[in-house]
Amino acid sequence: MSNEKIPYKIYLTEEEMPKNWYNVRADMKVKPAPLVNPGTLQPMTAADLAPVFCDELIAQELDNDTQLVPIPEEILGFYKMYRPSPLVRAYCLEEKLDTPAHIYYKFEGNNTSGSHKLNSAIAQAYYAKKQGLKGVTTETGAGQWGTALSMACAYLGLDCKVYMVKVSYEQKPFRREVMRTYGASVTPSPSMETGVGRKILAEHPGTTGSLGCAISEAVEVATSTPGYRYVLGSVLNQVLLHQSVIGLETKIALDKYGIVPDIIIGCAGGGSNLGGLISPFMGEKLRGERDYRIIAVEPASCPSFTRGKFAYDFCDTGMICPLAKMYTLGAGFIPSPNHAGGLRFHGMSPVLSQLYHDGYMEAVSAEQTAVFEAAEFFARTEGILPAPESSHAIKVAIDEAKKCAETGEAKNIVFGLTGTGYFDLVAYEQYNNGTMTDHIPTDEELAVGLAGLPAQPEF
Repeated sequence: MSNEKIPYKIYLTEEEMPKNWYNVRADMKVKPAPLVNPGTLQPMTAADLAPVFCDELIAQELDNDTQLVPIPEEILGFYKMYRPSPLVRAYCLEEKLDTPAHIYYKFEGNNTSGSHKLNSAIAQAYYAKKQGLKGVTTETGAGQWGTALSMACAYLGLDCKVYMVKVSYEQKPFRREVMRTYGASVTPSPSMETGVGRKILAEHPGTTGSLGCAISEAVEVATSTPGYRYVLGSVLNQVLLHQSVIGLETKIALDKYGIVPDIIIGCAGGGSNLGGLISPFMGEKLRGERDYRIIAVEPASCPSFTRGKFAYDFCDTGMICPLAKMYTLGAGFIPSPNHAGGLRFHGMSPVLSQLYHDGYMEAVSAEQTAVFEAAEFFARTEGILPAPESSHAIKVAIDEAKKCAETGEAKNIVFGLTGTGYFDLVAYEQYNNGTMTDHIPTDEELAVGLAGLPAQPEF
């Protein structure tokens, strides 16, 4: 189909919106390894997980077989406040790059929370409310997840306690204030409010924190406070399930115009955005129906895919959560505070880790200054100030488009624009002032975290 017939923005009607989430695990030949009890080294059961998670979310977490999960009407109604989100043809970017490539991005920043995180936040808050709980606890890195969850909890009348990675709490005060505006309590992590927080501070005085630290605190509070459960914005199977709405909408929009992507690119921290974007395309690949080149892009300062180990590890620094088999840098790894984006988790989604391990996708890392160079180039051509996380995908999309310019190939490139960067201006200021630096951990630094991996299950 000619370029002239493809609009700048492809929107779906409400009737075309997905009515089911897609569970990619149903089509995986090798299922992701189960969560494991760190004490017994045996797979966790629903009963084991009940003190931590909501009942319905536990069922979704453990379900490896149901391909399509109906989206409740109440959640569909909430989705219609900001979905469907547009699939944008980046004509201006293509022209500036002088590339024959056709570039598309799925824009998830057109809601008050500013990112894709709301897709799972409203689902998890809904199931907590349905269970009759008083509130939920969570962690947040750059703040997108905490913002989305506080918005969802305000809508449903739930209490929301957020533990925010200390470096982000200090760098992003406006994101913090949005959460408080929605009624959430926001605590810099690690804190003196919890036993695990006090322990981490005693062992690492002055630490700037990590998602692993914040997870530990949020889980401790959830399991010790009646009427509360813990919810997570990435990594877990249930989160990738909810985020599949991104990829499903993307595929429906592309199919409307007969567009078949050659390359699909997503930023990767814990896996929520990447897993959601690629899910239906990965399903086709797993079923042998079509092939795609799928690229995960992670920060060079927190390179779990490209330099981590595929092993069972704790999801939290305090080592109180179940073990997950994933690509990990070790639960004790704390990324350099110079990294301005939210891709700071030491591990990666078990689903994505298994798919990567089995060769269904590739991964690359990007240095921070190069990421912000791509972010500003994109902002000046497409008019959207992207989130630092999204800008990792933008950088590699630009790299691939430049390769097309060299070879003359008109490939279709699709990437996920997870959200906007209007609360990330401290990082943009650092880049514009020339004070932003790149930190790539040495092999010795990574070895310290990996040396703390727990005993591995033998099943």
